[in-house]
Amino acid sequence: MGLRRGVVALPCVRGSEKMFSWLFSEPLKVGDLAPDFSLPDQDGNTVSLSGLNSKNVVLVFYPADETTVCTKQLCEFRDSWALAQQKDAIVFGVNPAGAQKHAAFKSHHQFPFPLLVDSGQRVASSYHANGLIVKRTVYLIGKSGTIRYARRGKPDPQEVLAAAE
Repeated sequence: MGLRRGVVALPCVRGSEKMFSWLFSEPLKVGDLAPDFSLPDQDGNTVSLSGLNSKNVVLVFYPADETTVCTKQLCEFRDSWALAQQKDAIVFGVNPAGAQKHAAFKSHHQFPFPLLVDSGQRVASSYHANGLIVKRTVYLIGKSGTIRYARRGKPDPQEVLAAAE
């Protein structure tokens, strides 16, 4: 009764903001230096961003293999593969599913690009795409190592690739 209304709620709000920050996070910003990473692909080969500095790199963080929207999104990048090659870009699908699941998904839909295994969403976290499920987020990282495109959702591959260096 003697307390003001907002005094008790403030610590809860601050704690809630921190606790749920992953839910409300924004993608990294265009112009930011892209965080380096090393992840295995569906065949066990290690892919490191630092080893791809002569290419434009598209990272497609997606929630799950063989789901409707995820499949459609990655198939759109598959169908735009000629444009990706013209733009000197390589595409990677990224989520925490295991290598066997990724290999079956890649084979089933004939993706010409690797699917990376992000166990524990470590890389998704550094790219602000982590959560209870991976947040659908697409980045294009230029040859300079800076982010040139960043957007949540399912953007058109032509829009993404237009940002290539």
